[in-house]
Amino acid sequence: MYSPRPIILVNGLLIVLLGLFMAVPMMVDLAYDNADWRVFLMSGLLTVFTGGVLVTGTFNRGTNLSIRQAFILTTSVWVVLPAFASLPFIFSDLGLTVVDAYFEAMSGLTTTGATVIVGLDAAPPGLLIWRAILQWLGGIGIIVMAIGVLPILQVGGMQLFRMESSDRSEKVLPRATQLAGWTALIYLGLTLACAFALWHSGLTAFDSLAHAMTTLSTGGFSTSDSSVGYFDNAAAHWIIVVFMLLASLPFILYVEVLRGRAIPLVTDTQVRWFFVTIIATIVLVVFLARIPDVSGTEQMMRLATFNVVSIVTGTGYATADYGNWGAVAPALFFFMMFIGGCAGSTSCSIKIFRFRVMFENARIQITRLLSPNRVILPKYNGRPIETSVIDAVMTFFLFFVLIYGVLAILLSLTGVDLITALSGAASAIANVGPGLGDVIGPAGTFEPLPDSAKWILCAGMLLGRLELFTVLVLFTRRFWQA
Repeated sequence: MYSPRPIILVNGLLIVLLGLFMAVPMMVDLAYDNADWRVFLMSGLLTVFTGGVLVTGTFNRGTNLSIRQAFILTTSVWVVLPAFASLPFIFSDLGLTVVDAYFEAMSGLTTTGATVIVGLDAAPPGLLIWRAILQWLGGIGIIVMAIGVLPILQVGGMQLFRMESSDRSEKVLPRATQLAGWTALIYLGLTLACAFALWHSGLTAFDSLAHAMTTLSTGGFSTSDSSVGYFDNAAAHWIIVVFMLLASLPFILYVEVLRGRAIPLVTDTQVRWFFVTIIATIVLVVFLARIPDVSGTEQMMRLATFNVVSIVTGTGYATADYGNWGAVAPALFFFMMFIGGCAGSTSCSIKIFRFRVMFENARIQITRLLSPNRVILPKYNGRPIETSVIDAVMTFFLFFVLIYGVLAILLSLTGVDLITALSGAASAIANVGPGLGDVIGPAGTFEPLPDSAKWILCAGMLLGRLELFTVLVLFTRRFWQA
């Protein structure tokens, strides 16, 4: 039951694929006549060779995964791949330590967007595009896993979005593999559309493609230390806002649109709640924040909209240091880190649907206090919510808060200040990227943090990206019992 052969096999296959992707930044460096192409050649060969050895040593055509093996596989993939993805950072001239390189790779693959690199404006183009590729791969990876794996395993309420219901006529597509394929095509199409729009707005082809990949993955890695604020281009800012929103909607609804059913994209409960949350937060920022050096209404709306959408969706881009927008804005952005986008999107954090389920459950409980004999069922999208879904959501929320508290305490024990500890834990478990304060705020990096804090943040990023229970179940005694 616990044979490691299928787990090693799949890990080996993914390591090989990761190594093959290293050919892209190698060709970019060659095109720019940058000597760092050797870094990616060496890293790619080492990665492909290692993965190939694992595949050839464990290949078995009849391999099947049990549920327990699937949990081990999912977690191990997200632990092992960053180790190989960090090789180009280690071998480059950036001077990153092994800890910093692993942190950067983990932040990329989990689409967190926290960085330890200072001097992105002068970094080799291959490394910049490699960071974008890592986030792009991580973004699509979580979509496919959420659609194909988490609903089956019933993790944290995700069974609410099972593609196969008891009514066989309501299946979006007959097989999860087909759905994953359509999702990948839509993801690629939106990425290319975003890149073309950014290029048309005046960005270079390189910057357009890099930011398109990190926008659709809601990752937030940029090609400049000043993030998107480096580009004094209002059109580009609005384009990125649009595609951050598109990336935070359920990709399953895009599949339905392609099949001629566009109404669910408008009527879906979590979609409506998502946009209401975004609009309400923008209004609060516009009226309560004190944004300095604003030349007009359009710039104020653009600054507020861009940074609110970036934080809520977990992208982590910044066009300004919102830490200087008065006392209200940082506090508001802190709480917005925990919102996230819709389930089935590239966004992370708690996600809108869980807040919707908790709100519906609370409403029912209050109504029962006023009318004890009244029979009321909590509903989602017009359908009754199963008790198991409510239990899973409430449990997820409880563990999310508990783990956030543990991460914050552990960070504070490493010697960092309170603001850094609190916002760093939030940015890691919510996979947002920048935190608050002078150290890890939108104008800073995670480089000054001690190595122990970086390892803690890596654990937080992993837990947040894998919806907590996928990792936590490995630490239970019952999981390892025959």
